[in-house]
Amino acid sequence: MSTASVTARPGAVLADLLPASRVRDAAVVLGGAALTGLAAQIAVPVPGSPVPVTGQTFAALLVGTTLGARRGFAALALYAVAGLAGVPWFAQGGSGASVSFGYVLGMLLAAAAVGALARRGADRSPLRMAGTMLLGEAIIYAVGVPYLAFAAHMSATAAIAAGLTPFLIGDALKAALAMGAMPTAWKLLKR
Repeated sequence: MSTASVTARPGAVLADLLPASRVRDAAVVLGGAALTGLAAQIAVPVPGSPVPVTGQTFAALLVGTTLGARRGFAALALYAVAGLAGVPWFAQGGSGASVSFGYVLGMLLAAAAVGALARRGADRSPLRMAGTMLLGEAIIYAVGVPYLAFAAHMSATAAIAAGLTPFLIGDALKAALAMGAMPTAWKLLKR
């Protein structure tokens, strides 16, 4: 199948450009988990917060967008289960459940949501891609911040101050980067 026919087909995501097989699906799921784990090592501590700024959320959202809902969810599920089992690929080489594990759980849901939107063409235009990324980030926070409040015994206000507010500017930058990268990838592949 040529690249042109895949890009013209409604419902395609970037991973669909590879020849279809179970080996492909296993490889992209494993690759998505590994990319997320690698990106989690790009971490900057935030003063007053037990949650660092990482590349992990950006990678998780790109994995979902690139692989689609089912494979994106599977990649993040593999990432979460392996990290719980002791693979040191959570933020800053961590593993196991921590006060920030809720963000990892949120990434599972976010990868599925952005993957479903990508199958509907949300990764093809800058504005729709920005909205898709912002929705994915909102899903991550919707799970991560309450989990942080519960696990760290914080009030809702303290959890928002420590686990949401310091990250908003970085998330806007991540959305801007994605809104340029994904539509550009599709345009280049159409040539």
